[in-house]
Amino acid sequence: MEFQWVLYLIASYLVGGLMTGFLVAKVLRGHDLRVMGSGNIGARNAGRVLGPSGFVLTLAGDILKAAAVVWAGIELGFPSHIQLLGFLAVIIGHLYPIFLRFKGGKGVASFIGGLLVFNWLSAVLVGAAFLLFYSIKRSLTVAGLFAFALAPFFYWLLEKQWLETLILIPISLLVVYVQKDDIKDRLMLRE
Repeated sequence: MEFQWVLYLIASYLVGGLMTGFLVAKVLRGHDLRVMGSGNIGARNAGRVLGPSGFVLTLAGDILKAAAVVWAGIELGFPSHIQLLGFLAVIIGHLYPIFLRFKGGKGVASFIGGLLVFNWLSAVLVGAAFLLFYSIKRSLTVAGLFAFALAPFFYWLLEKQWLETLILIPISLLVVYVQKDDIKDRLMLRE
């Protein structure tokens, strides 16, 4: 069984490394999204460069790849901690894809997709926290980061599973960490 888990984790990383924004830009326009707009290969930049279809396709692809990894773990009957390790692997693959010299996206859409499949009620609470923080701060970035950081806490409140909660912590912190430049930009704009 452990060999299957290792294969699952490797496959999860590789799936995470399939960068939807990069692929969508190449297919739709023959462009390299990394050298256009902000240079990010996420949905926001894809929307700026390619229009609404680029945004929607990139967002959907990034959500679906993490959702598919967690769903596969469930369907294969893997324990929940292995499903979460697959979730972590797909996030790492998205942030640091081997196919693009380890320079990937921000992981927001993939985080949402994986959490929705793993524990949809935690995802709903994260969404509610996002709306609350957004109503206070009026910043999508700040609201999202606060909400994502709370995901392990919400999961623990609902399930009381320590091992799974401990694995969710680095997943959410990784997504928050890669936003550090956006946070600095937001803080500098307020000075």
